[in-house]
Amino acid sequence: MDAELRRTLDAIGPRLRTLRRDRGLTLEAVAAETGISVSTLSRLESGKRRPTLELLIPLARAHRVALDQLVAAPATGDPRVHLKPLSKGHGNVLVPLTQYPGRVQVFKQVLSPREPKLVRHEGYEWLYVLAGELRLILGATECTLRPGEAAEFDTREPHWFGPANGTAVEILHLFGPRGDQAVVRAKPSARDHA
Repeated sequence: MDAELRRTLDAIGPRLRTLRRDRGLTLEAVAAETGISVSTLSRLESGKRRPTLELLIPLARAHRVALDQLVAAPATGDPRVHLKPLSKGHGNVLVPLTQYPGRVQVFKQVLSPREPKLVRHEGYEWLYVLAGELRLILGATECTLRPGEAAEFDTREPHWFGPANGTAVEILHLFGPRGDQAVVRAKPSARDHA
């Protein structure tokens, strides 16, 4: 085995441990979600067991990351954009999808359970649930959004959103800093036919 391959394989265990801890999960919780035994997970994380695809694929699904993020294989000239997830502590992960200062920002987020704390600020937000259930509090109103459901609101209204139950929720989150609002079109406008 060459040195580069050895370094790639040796880095997988610590990366798995970091992902699990960043999401606030125990080995037992990951074992329950993946069907991989706690001892196997522990040996993978400590580097005492070599990872296989049969182990890495369910772990990538459980951590909601692409397989190449677990392996961190060397770049191969792939023209796709490789996004950099940002750990926000306590199992929260933020993936910026746009980088346009002063314009609508788009993020993919994984939010872990936490206590509600209402905030308010200038702007406008849109939330779309990808996986899990999202609890949204807007002033005195509260609702639960499920996969495929969306919400939009003015952020000057006191608000909070997070998991509706004890498990993480994955969302697309758009934020317009100047109160930008989406234009929803259900059919072509008259201009489109001109």
